[in-house]
Amino acid sequence: MHRIAVLATLLVGVASITPLSAQSPSAMSQIAQLPSYESFEGYGTPPPLESWPQEPLPSDAWTHQLLPDGLIFDNYLASTKESRLALHLFSVENDGTLFDGILGARIGIWRYGTTDAFRPEGWQLDVEGSGQVRLDLPEERDVRSVDFRAGIPITYGVGAHRVKFGYYHLSSHVGDEFLLKNPGFNRQNYSRDALVLGYSYYIKPQLRAYGEVGWAFYYDICDAWEFQFGLDYAPCGYTGLRGAPFCAVNAHLRQEVNYGGAFTFEAGWAWRGEQANMLRTGLFYLNGKTNQYSFYDDHEEQIGFGLWYDF
Repeated sequence: MHRIAVLATLLVGVASITPLSAQSPSAMSQIAQLPSYESFEGYGTPPPLESWPQEPLPSDAWTHQLLPDGLIFDNYLASTKESRLALHLFSVENDGTLFDGILGARIGIWRYGTTDAFRPEGWQLDVEGSGQVRLDLPEERDVRSVDFRAGIPITYGVGAHRVKFGYYHLSSHVGDEFLLKNPGFNRQNYSRDALVLGYSYYIKPQLRAYGEVGWAFYYDICDAWEFQFGLDYAPCGYTGLRGAPFCAVNAHLRQEVNYGGAFTFEAGWAWRGEQANMLRTGLFYLNGKTNQYSFYDDHEEQIGFGLWYDF
């Protein structure tokens, strides 16, 4: 009897339960109805965070840049002692045909300023270095002499104004072949460690005037002071294959030659790349004291062909 009573109670309880289909959908049943992962395959995976579009900086915004494109204070185009790549083939009266080569560069290391490569503004730290060699072509292409230069310029520019302050070391050496063939030559170790202050002003985008003073705090053979000034006319933007004309003059005066020096004129065609690097070719003329300082007091009149490249 006891078993019959328990069974009857269970039957009554089951009969009183509401059918499942009549109840509202449970939370688990709603989750089961969500779309599966496979249904989203057409949308693809999201792009990585670094590729999301970013708001571009204004062209005149100042930022910190490592190894920036271009220079705030460009090299003087007609100066024969700047660090660059250059080839000079020329003749000198009573000395035959000579070849001068410069193997070097001046590049930016750090800038706080705009990102424009052609006319940037701001502060910039550069380094420069070059070997400036002379070969005596009639004498089996002997190395007659070589000047070595290295320096650290700090430059600032805004608008049409540019300022440069820096240090450079220069030392001159006579070639071994020249000494062997000229045993009586009085070898002199010309060298200088100097501070320079330069200023340039862009009269027009293609035309600038400049001046510079240098003072050597250590020197041998030479004296402390030097001055140079000049004009540069060259393309100020990307030229493509067509290129554009250039023209430059420079006067360099030195205390050790009683403030005499040399006058240089260059003219020809120039091409400028997208990073503001410039290739030039043309004719040049130099009249005055030689630009090889192992013979610093010799007078030369050079007329020849040149090829120049500034980074």
